[in-house]
Amino acid sequence: MSNTLTVRLTPELAAWLSETARKTGLPAGRIVRQQLERARAEEGNQRFLRHAGKIRGPKDLSERRGFSRG
Repeated sequence: MSNTLTVRLTPELAAWLSETARKTGLPAGRIVRQQLERARAEEGNQRFLRHAGKIRGPKDLSERRGFSRG
């Protein structure tokens, strides 16, 4: 490995990483690399996007009965 990246973690994320490294016995750097590889492999495969454009109904909720302000 020749590239180094410095990342500031929230206390919660740092605790998760530390605990995961302790439980698995893997170095924290390896866990981060695995998660980056996973994110790269799933790029463009966001499950919620399959529903884009498929929802029918009024574009503005104010058009629905019960939501109007008048």
